[in-house]
Amino acid sequence: MENWTEENNALHKTYLFPSFEAAMAFMQRASGKISALNHHPEWGNVYNKITVRLTTHDAGNTVTDKDRKLAQILDGVFESMI
Repeated sequence: MENWTEENNALHKTYLFPSFEAAMAFMQRASGKISALNHHPEWGNVYNKITVRLTTHDAGNTVTDKDRKLAQILDGVFESMI
């Protein structure tokens, strides 16, 4: 889980891409894995930047193993694209 920060009961990370299209491809590639885990991020996009916030609402809005697992999955998708 490289470059993730934990603050305010959530994990945070920003991914940078060479283009808007690459950022959208990341979100699309990650979506199937996110659905399979059934743990969805709060994320947003501005041009070539994806910001992600992970917290487990069912556990009282705190960081759990589900968040750490999803962080690893997102990092894996990102690594596969560079």
